[in-house]
Amino acid sequence: MKSTILVIDDQSSVRQLLQEYLTEQGFKVYTAIDGQNALYMARHEPPDLILLDIMMPKMDGYQFLRQYRQERQTPIIIITAREEETDAVLGLELGADDYVTKPFRMRELVARIQAVLRRNQGFSQRFEVYRQGDILLDEQTHTVTVKEQPVSLTPIEFALLVELIRSAGRVRLHSDLLTTVWGAEYRDDVTVLRAAIYRLRHKVEPDPSNPNFIRTESGIGYSFHIPDTASNHTSPPALETFQNQNSPRLVPRFAVTGDGGA
Repeated sequence: MKSTILVIDDQSSVRQLLQEYLTEQGFKVYTAIDGQNALYMARHEPPDLILLDIMMPKMDGYQFLRQYRQERQTPIIIITAREEETDAVLGLELGADDYVTKPFRMRELVARIQAVLRRNQGFSQRFEVYRQGDILLDEQTHTVTVKEQPVSLTPIEFALLVELIRSAGRVRLHSDLLTTVWGAEYRDDVTVLRAAIYRLRHKVEPDPSNPNFIRTESGIGYSFHIPDTASNHTSPPALETFQNQNSPRLVPRFAVTGDGGA
């Protein structure tokens, strides 16, 4: 089955070029001229991936991201002519999965699209449940709750949280997380990782500015901290892991080594 891509750009030449080239590459493509038009189209024919320009009339890319992320977690790649890193970071912090800067090579864009789609499809094939403190994560249903309240995560945010929880108590290098979650071609793109960590903290941490779980290991990477919940513990707290309800319960334990700064 062909993957469906929604191209959102106010320039007709860009829309036409992307539609023709991506169609030749085997995608089903439809286009929108601005954020308002795109919201209507995406609600009536949900795409598998969105290519989103930033500078548009009526509703720009940032406004579209804020609105659409309240409704769906469809993968989004930003396409922007702006060269400043802060513009890309803002889009990533608002929920975009990746970005490319104009002018770009079409082959590079297709490679990015394929990488994001592969990640999104691969995330649905895992079936474990993790519980740590107030956080409960179910890989089968792709759901996360914090203090029993549902939290909406993008596929990237979900996969990143899984990787951090799986290696609780250990430092994960920037390049390791990028390669595992995004793919080998992203191993040096720390901007993408930092933006995803920023979003994740604002969704699962009680105080994102003073994170309790997701710790920064300055200049190295990140770690998932297992806090002591009781002063009389004589052994490291457990990171509980379950398979599906019909499978045996597994409860491995991880010692916490190091206490990364916030």
